Amino acid sequence: MTSEKDDFFDLGGGSLTAAQMVSRLRQVQPEVTVADIYDHPTVGGLAEHLDSMSSPANVRDREVSPTPAKSQAAQQFALLCTRTLAGLRWVTWVLLGVRVGSPLLDQLRWSVPTAPWWLVVVLTAVFLTPVGRMLLSAGLIRVILRGIGPGVYPRGGRVHLRLWLAERVNDDSGATSLSGAPLMTWYARMLGARIGRDADLHSLPPVTGLLRIGRGASIEPEVDLSGHWLDGDRLQIGTITVGRDARVGTRSTLTPGCVVGRRAELAPGSGVFGEVPDDEIWSGAPARRSGKARGAWSDEHPPHRPAFALLYAVLALLIAGCPVVATVFGVWIGLLVQGEHRVWPFAVLSVVAGGLCGIIALTLLVWLVVRSLSAGLRAGHHPVHSWQALRAWSTLRMMDEARGWLYPIYSSTATPTWLRLLGSKIGDEVEASTVLLIPKLVTVGDRAFLADDTLVGPYELAGGWLRMEQTKVGKRSFVGNSGMTAPGRKLPKGSLIAVLSAAPGRKDKPKSDTSWIGSPPVRLRRTTSDGDDSRTYRPARRLKVARAMVELCRLIPWLGGFGLSAATALLWLWLQEHWGLWSLLLCGVTLMTGGAVASIVTVGAKWLLVGRIRKSEHPLWSSFVWRNELADAFVEMLAAPWLARASTGTPILNLWLRAMGSKIGRGVWCETYWLPEPDLIDLGPGSTVNKGCVVQTHLFHDRVLSLDTVRVRSGATIGPHSVILPAAELGRHSTVGPASLVMRGETVPDMTRWVGNPIGPWVSE
Repeated sequence: MTSEKDDFFDLGGGSLTAAQMVSRLRQVQPEVTVADIYDHPTVGGLAEHLDSMSSPANVRDREVSPTPAKSQAAQQFALLCTRTLAGLRWVTWVLLGVRVGSPLLDQLRWSVPTAPWWLVVVLTAVFLTPVGRMLLSAGLIRVILRGIGPGVYPRGGRVHLRLWLAERVNDDSGATSLSGAPLMTWYARMLGARIGRDADLHSLPPVTGLLRIGRGASIEPEVDLSGHWLDGDRLQIGTITVGRDARVGTRSTLTPGCVVGRRAELAPGSGVFGEVPDDEIWSGAPARRSGKARGAWSDEHPPHRPAFALLYAVLALLIAGCPVVATVFGVWIGLLVQGEHRVWPFAVLSVVAGGLCGIIALTLLVWLVVRSLSAGLRAGHHPVHSWQALRAWSTLRMMDEARGWLYPIYSSTATPTWLRLLGSKIGDEVEASTVLLIPKLVTVGDRAFLADDTLVGPYELAGGWLRMEQTKVGKRSFVGNSGMTAPGRKLPKGSLIAVLSAAPGRKDKPKSDTSWIGSPPVRLRRTTSDGDDSRTYRPARRLKVARAMVELCRLIPWLGGFGLSAATALLWLWLQEHWGLWSLLLCGVTLMTGGAVASIVTVGAKWLLVGRIRKSEHPLWSSFVWRNELADAFVEMLAAPWLARASTGTPILNLWLRAMGSKIGRGVWCETYWLPEPDLIDLGPGSTVNKGCVVQTHLFHDRVLSLDTVRVRSGATIGPHSVILPAAELGRHSTVGPASLVMRGETVPDMTRWVGNPIGPWVSE
């Protein structure tokens, strides 16, 4: 530097070096943010800004202790109970299948014990129907949470464990599965929530029942209404209130005690930490006023119609039934291949044949349903209870479920072709991961990149209306992990939307080759990088063939899940033959045995495929990237459904993460298994990772996988739905609040509080 007018970015600075510089400045001024570098890029301007800053107000003086060992021991027993609940649902399918398929089994001379029809009917009514699941779940949860209200409770205490148990019952009972989605308002009321007439609830209600939604309000998908989160050593529980005719945008987070006023609007991806006044639009995390509420797209408020409520329920059951039909077909093929043979080679052949046929059947069913629903789909706003809205809702729900059912197709060279077959306009050389969209309404330009969990052109809700529009992602644009592109947005070519950020709207006047970060989006200065296109954008044919061969191996965990299901079912049937109906009590143990096998196989696959992962960079078209994605397929198809999702917040999940290579300290509370590249993650003793968080150890900008460590020191907390990027570090007993983004290379000082996207000082308790 030669002058106070020297510009940080003109001298080659970028987002990473900005975060690194801020981390050093925080040693003397803890409230400095990355945004300060962008707002004051010159030496003189930054110095003047630092001199004007007051003494820090985001410092706290309490330390966080690890989760008590006795609490973790109680969780182990409770987990066996919740897995028994899930096991009863799973066993009911087995008993129903054996009863219906007994003629075929008799023909093949398979001696399989059958349960009496009355028992099968009762179990089916309770554990397989949406109404039965919801009644069971709501009843158990009301008993578990009786007497618990808003307040602050100790970490690992009785209230904390009861709330965790209620969440597990909610999941393992299947009450919140797709088949029951249209009944979610009814389920919310059973839990104790107050939902006004003609309100549209497209997100999951809180198990606490501490939810108040006014008449005609609209809650879009993936909104966090749970009303609780763990801030270090304190569990915060509060009531969430959404006023009459208010609107809450998709992927927003409503924190305990927040209030959204009447006719107020909350933009997608926002985080509310207080009160949103009537008739105002708020956006961002934390949310701030951005204008006057615009209201719905029509002055008329169309009423809910019982006939369409029934149609929503029927379509939900049809969509949820797709994997059931595919599984039945696969099992039937497997039994025909197995025949009367009892030697293991035929069992392997049976699993492979049945699994492949089931996969093909499910893929065809998803394609058929999406294409059928898309026929005649029109952009515009339509009453929620109309054919157009019904098609849009069903299409998005099917696309969401397909990301799990058909996970090996995603994040691969097959993804663009798959999206084209579903109706999207996808350009050449596009890379797409687990993107969520309405295919007919989305266009993606050549060489664009859609990262994990991107949301492109979903529907919007307001005043009884559903709006969908054509959405376009320009050529060579990049949408980062959990990035959102609202309906009707058109990203110019070369645009970059950062992780957990929203795409700019018309008023932002986006231009080609611009970058945006945060919610609401803010223009981000970035440096361009020149590299070898032969391993990023222009791969040779031999690399395409090699990648396709590695991706074909994703069939292994897919078929492994099918085979493990069959083996676990046979194990339980063997127990039934020897123990009779008492074997129902062992279904949880049986399911956990399958989970142990799935976890061990996943750990072995990870170490075999990628070994110990270290800080490095790899172009998209390289062996490591493909093998790493293959290892992820084992996680998503085996470990996650069989163990990881069911054991969040428990020592069992911590044990599995350690086996995968992560450093997990004593008494860590971790409510997510999304720890990619686990060797690069260090969670210190007593640290907290809340639900929906992503501890992100990689970035994929310019189609180069950049890997670095993430360190969460002892007692530190990551709030719900937050993301921490590579090379970042949270200091001892610090807190990053909900819906926040910790930038790459950023360091949070010890015992400080931060919140926002990107983070800034959090001065309120």
